[in-house]
Amino acid sequence: MSAVVYPMRTPTEVVTGLRHARSAVARGQLVCVPTDTGYALVADAFNPRAVDRLRRARQMPERAPVGVLVSGPEALHAVAADVTPEVQALSLAHWPGPLTLVVPSGDSLSWDLGDTEGTVAVRMPGHPVALELVTETGPLAQSAARFGKQKALVAPAALARRFADEVALVLGPGDQKPGVVDSTVVDATALEHPGGKLAIVRQGALNAAALFTTLARKKFTSSSG
Repeated sequence: MSAVVYPMRTPTEVVTGLRHARSAVARGQLVCVPTDTGYALVADAFNPRAVDRLRRARQMPERAPVGVLVSGPEALHAVAADVTPEVQALSLAHWPGPLTLVVPSGDSLSWDLGDTEGTVAVRMPGHPVALELVTETGPLAQSAARFGKQKALVAPAALARRFADEVALVLGPGDQKPGVVDSTVVDATALEHPGGKLAIVRQGALNAAALFTTLARKKFTSSSG
């Protein structure tokens, strides 16, 4: 049996789909959503059981870390222990979009995202469906809707069949197709230390040249770009 698909093509479908998705997240269930870097499975970031359910659906190791979607740069101050000027500049310049920032996690947060070593990987999605949902729910734990290196699916019906037993529903992309390239990941945790620099740990949809237009190349480690 397939999960329910909400195409999100008409205003009524959008309202209905988001309402059901919001309710599913509140109940600790998983939702499959389109993002600008492909489809993702999302769950309440502050519900450990929901995050564990996400890992099982993805066939990930028990304590594998997962990332977080947020609604905007201002949300960094709620989830990060410190927002440096460099992180602030990158988020303002490239969010919403395919940039994931790895920052020290806030000590007071009641969540468990796995063996993150005190960090959190944060992104503001550029797809309107995902962005609207995270704006309504607050931070969402997320991971790509695929198994390991398996080819990503982009058809909502196919995703509904693949994750039929794991997700409550699948939100369609509406008028904007989901992306097919992973986000670029920048690790900013070294900025906690004197002389620390940013590191591009994964080249994705956002190229290094775009980052260097925001911050000088010398702000990044020599291996970045």
